[in-house]
Amino acid sequence: MYPRYIKRALDIIISFTALVVLSPVLLIVAVLVRVKLGSPVIFHQERPGYGERIFKLYKFRSMTDARDENGALLPDEARLTRFGKALRATSLDELPELWNILKGDMSLIGPRPLLVKYLPLYNDAQRRRHSVKPGLTGWAQVNGRNAISWEQRFELDVYYVEHISFLMDLKILLQTVAVVFRHSDINSATDATMEAFTGSKPKEEQDEKEKEERK
Repeated sequence: MYPRYIKRALDIIISFTALVVLSPVLLIVAVLVRVKLGSPVIFHQERPGYGERIFKLYKFRSMTDARDENGALLPDEARLTRFGKALRATSLDELPELWNILKGDMSLIGPRPLLVKYLPLYNDAQRRRHSVKPGLTGWAQVNGRNAISWEQRFELDVYYVEHISFLMDLKILLQTVAVVFRHSDINSATDATMEAFTGSKPKEEQDEKEKEERK
């Protein structure tokens, strides 16, 4: 009953209310993004959602379009300004996703929508993350966010799929508030955001890597 009916009703009520209440914040952030980072203010990108159906995700842009002498975009580290880092640290760049939730592309709680190019790289277990709608926040985001490995994130995503309930969603929502206020686990250990997913290594090799990281 909860995943099929109540969850969607709550998504509509909460996302609509949040868009109305936070409209002054959305306007202020939009103006600041335009002044400090340029246009377009809203960044959009195709992402896979429920059943791997592709939808257009909306976010406030947090990086510049700085390019090298050959016209190629500079690495994320060079294009992510102090203002952009502040947007990500406070998760203000995610606010336009409330529109995705209201439309039905996403849910308030669920596995984060990742890049389309990752779809062929998932194993059967990891692919189960697409059996629910992606979320604005999720179990992986309150248990390490960008500071944990891809394999750990996918395990947490699948755990959520298998244990989805109102109480779990409420727990994730409350923990998300704490994570955002602490500004914790925003960056990975090796990148300004999160290094690209290139496919999971065999379990034996992954176990060995985790042992080395714990030393």
